[in-house]
Amino acid sequence: MGNAGSTASAGQSDLLKIEQKGAVLTVGLNRPAKRNALNDGIILAIQDCFSSLPDDVGAVVIHGVGDHFSSGLDLSELTEHDATGGLLHSQMWHRVFDRIQYSRVPVIAALKGAVIGGGLELACAAHIRVAEPSAYFALPEGQRGIFVGGGGSVRLPRLIGVARMVDMMLTGRVYSATEGSAYGFSQYLTEAGGALLKALELAERVAANAPLTNFAVLQALPMIAEANPQTGLLMESLMATVAQSDKEAKRRIRAFLDHKTAKVKPT
Repeated sequence: MGNAGSTASAGQSDLLKIEQKGAVLTVGLNRPAKRNALNDGIILAIQDCFSSLPDDVGAVVIHGVGDHFSSGLDLSELTEHDATGGLLHSQMWHRVFDRIQYSRVPVIAALKGAVIGGGLELACAAHIRVAEPSAYFALPEGQRGIFVGGGGSVRLPRLIGVARMVDMMLTGRVYSATEGSAYGFSQYLTEAGGALLKALELAERVAANAPLTNFAVLQALPMIAEANPQTGLLMESLMATVAQSDKEAKRRIRAFLDHKTAKVKPT
């Protein structure tokens, strides 16, 4: 998992298909026979992956092996918990998905087929979501007598609004990829079979950004957006100062200015 074109080492869980090409790491949910349903094993494998990203990785693409991104919680492996056990189990999912949301590099989810339940919660933890026409979004927890437990009640309303999530959980409403693109489930909608290719294209682009700028966008921007205006403005000024003092940022600014000057020089 370290060099360009390498695949996961022999010790890596076979629940994930991990490959690296250049600065982009792809993480494939690898339970196609189960529509990539999520169990504790695959959740912990994701945690291990994001806990040890290679230093030369600049972006990550999460996708589903087979025809689906993820059909959510694997109910066939669901075990009963007492109140304390249920709380700890949900918090374990929270910690893992936080590692994605607060990763040091941008994470892009390539979505197709089922993106439901815990699979939708996983997709919400990514920073950019790319869907193809086969993708559909649903939260069947209401019909199953359970409640979201992977951070969906925090992340999804920020994307689509509380009222729409309430409707999904109460009625089992399913959104198509086209509707999902319009309502905020995804930022990009591709042609059939194009989600992973588009996600890789975007990943290569964002991996080329200055690392400090990516860090500021991922870590500071969400906090600024939720802070009161004066606190947000102060945080923005601090981040702008730090970013502009970075050597890589200075080099990029000089290159941009040189290019702009060259374009306006008389011939």
